[in-house]
Amino acid sequence: MPEPLKNMFSRRLIESFAAEVQAAWKNFPLQQFLDQVFYPEWEGLELKQRVRRISHALRQNLPPEYPDALDIVMKTTRRYLDRHGDKLTFEYTFLPDFVEAHGVKYPDASIPALETLTRWSSAEFAVRPFLLRYPDRMHAQMLAWSFHKSAMVRRLSSEGIRPRLPWGMGVPSLKRDPSPILPILENLKTDPAETVRRSVANNLNDIAKDHPDLVLDIAARWLGHTAETDWIVRHACRGLLKKGNAAALAHFGFRQGVEGIDLAGLRFSTEVPVGGRLEFSFSVKNTSGAEAPVRLEYGIDYQTLSGKISSKVFKIREFGLTPGRSEYIVRSQSFQDFTTRKHYPGPHRLRILVNGKAVAEGEFEVTK
Repeated sequence: MPEPLKNMFSRRLIESFAAEVQAAWKNFPLQQFLDQVFYPEWEGLELKQRVRRISHALRQNLPPEYPDALDIVMKTTRRYLDRHGDKLTFEYTFLPDFVEAHGVKYPDASIPALETLTRWSSAEFAVRPFLLRYPDRMHAQMLAWSFHKSAMVRRLSSEGIRPRLPWGMGVPSLKRDPSPILPILENLKTDPAETVRRSVANNLNDIAKDHPDLVLDIAARWLGHTAETDWIVRHACRGLLKKGNAAALAHFGFRQGVEGIDLAGLRFSTEVPVGGRLEFSFSVKNTSGAEAPVRLEYGIDYQTLSGKISSKVFKIREFGLTPGRSEYIVRSQSFQDFTTRKHYPGPHRLRILVNGKAVAEGEFEVTK
């Protein structure tokens, strides 16, 4: 079983951090802070609960006035930055959480602090309540951050304003109207940092769930300029491709449907234990007289704890198939449990998709 992600917040990490705070502010009650973090219920806390527990304990052991407390947090963060430079250190996410939990009423101090904190541990979650409370100010600030010299700050300008940020606080106005996001993405579409370009693609993929035509229009404008923007567009359209959107498929040379493409011989495990693997295979053949671009995917309808079905689509590969040629495909899907994904016994369904259309399927049973 993989190590739970929450265990990154180890005693060794927090003790080392506490020593850094004490070096920045000699009056910091190090042992009292540690006792408050690792109180008896610590082991039962999940990841985000641990983050908040650390940031609350930190607040309780710093000066009572927030600006004074924040100044010590910033001095501590700069100690890390001076030694190590900009990094995406998720294990220090309790630092921007300190601002999220305690600093929303102090935008003049907190917003500049987030600009620095994100250079050490991404503030993508911490900016969300500021977007809700100060939308116009934050839209302008995040646009300005898209020109920042630090790639980590530029990444924040896109990642923090995503309409559907995973694990992040919802910002309904951005789902309804993503127009404040678009100038930021235009500024970053040719960013030299891969982590920034990936955020741009993920942001567009979010927007596509509510405004597919808008993203398809952007895709048409960005395609063909550079290899980097081509990658962004393809990654941004992945949700639309998985849904078999005809316009998205056409952008990448695929025609919707399976005329001239035959799939045969689907075989798969009829019973899979939790922790095991679903094995499946099939062949695909071009029966037309011209080369056929093929996008192969498979979908699984998963059982959930509530008894509802959760459908997921996974890409197999894309390739050109010459007339009369066949390809034999063998794949498997893990049913191992992870912290972020659990599997439940019961009937499941496997589907094979060609160019966005399901052409073969069957049921299998997941067992304990």
